[in-house]
Amino acid sequence: MSGTENGGHGSHGGADDPFEEGGTSLLRQPKAVWATAGASVVAFMGIGLVDPILPSIARGLHATNSQVSLLFTSYFLITAVAMLVTGFVSSRIGGRKTLLAGLALVVVFAALSGMSGSVGELVGFRAGWGLGNALFVSTALAVIVGAAAGGSSAAILLYESALGLGMACGPLLGAVLGDMKWRYPFFGTAVLMAVGFIAITVFLQEQPRPAAKTSLLAPVKALGHGGLAATATAAFFYNYAFFTVLAFTPFVLNMSPYASGGVFFAWGVLLAVFSVIVAPRLQHRFGSLKVLCASLLLLAADLVVLGYGDHTTAVVCTVLAGAFIGLNNTVFTELALGVSDAPRPVASAGYNFVRWFAAAAAPFLAPKIEEWTDIHLPFVVAAVAAVLGAGIVAVRRRALTLGAEEQAPRHATEDGVTAFAR
Repeated sequence: MSGTENGGHGSHGGADDPFEEGGTSLLRQPKAVWATAGASVVAFMGIGLVDPILPSIARGLHATNSQVSLLFTSYFLITAVAMLVTGFVSSRIGGRKTLLAGLALVVVFAALSGMSGSVGELVGFRAGWGLGNALFVSTALAVIVGAAAGGSSAAILLYESALGLGMACGPLLGAVLGDMKWRYPFFGTAVLMAVGFIAITVFLQEQPRPAAKTSLLAPVKALGHGGLAATATAAFFYNYAFFTVLAFTPFVLNMSPYASGGVFFAWGVLLAVFSVIVAPRLQHRFGSLKVLCASLLLLAADLVVLGYGDHTTAVVCTVLAGAFIGLNNTVFTELALGVSDAPRPVASAGYNFVRWFAAAAAPFLAPKIEEWTDIHLPFVVAAVAAVLGAGIVAVRRRALTLGAEEQAPRHATEDGVTAFAR
């Protein structure tokens, strides 16, 4: 039985070696791809950057855990809404200008975050940061898909590699700089994104604007496809669990910036390894949907143990969660890009529009649930969310499988993604 028949998108061309796709090494890519991927690493670093310094920010700005958690909520709420705008903007001014606009916004708002005088200012500046990150990240995936040698599977692995590396290095950078002063990680991110801005300017050539302009409602209309709607809804519940780990666990562990940074660095390393190396092998053998359901259920079990275990158990389960999150990220991304007949940028925008709302909700609700009940229940709620995600995948299995089977292989330029700077 093939990978598709098992409920996936089919096998990866290089299942035995995920760094070989269709005879082309993932490491042999145009400079434009590496420039975009490098800037993507820094963009994803910005997500986990504040993890090890959340307690320090709370002390420095005399804020509560709930108030500091709004750093994630404002960031991802704006990111979710901005997903409706990214395609509209990039189809009118082009991918390169959209990337540069996003990078410029991140540089400005990351620097302003470091100069914040109150938690309210910091939350507001993080919202502006989220807008820039949305413009950059959504367009970066389209650029990598269009420019990468080896096809869309290679592009997704490169993108997930950037995500994993950024998720791993973000907490580490936050710990090293934040141990000196909680403001320094924000300034560090501004500098790194400025370097990314220069790299994109130099290596990514201007490209023709797409023939068809994307409307603001195109991502919402794309969600009318049953398979994409099921993928986005399942990802919504999964992301609630994911960001409970990322945004709430640092308060539970209550460690020094260095120790917390080390824990989340290990978490990010597992995320990267399982995204890029393990996921393709498991998908090839068992099929995408079986891997996704199993991984979501294992994540749920891990969260329950994390919530009720002692401190050492909580550390181990936090790190282990990275493995399940890595698997889920890769499979969900492939489903979102391939399950419907919508252009990939439009499908990605609709999918991200739904799932990032959960990333905004979890950091806000988890501390509130703790205040209302106890420290264990936020993890139980997150575990239930992961189980609901698995249930949606299982119940909507036919729509997800048929959606993948009906899509004929498409070249990136056929669905609105220009082959940038080959």
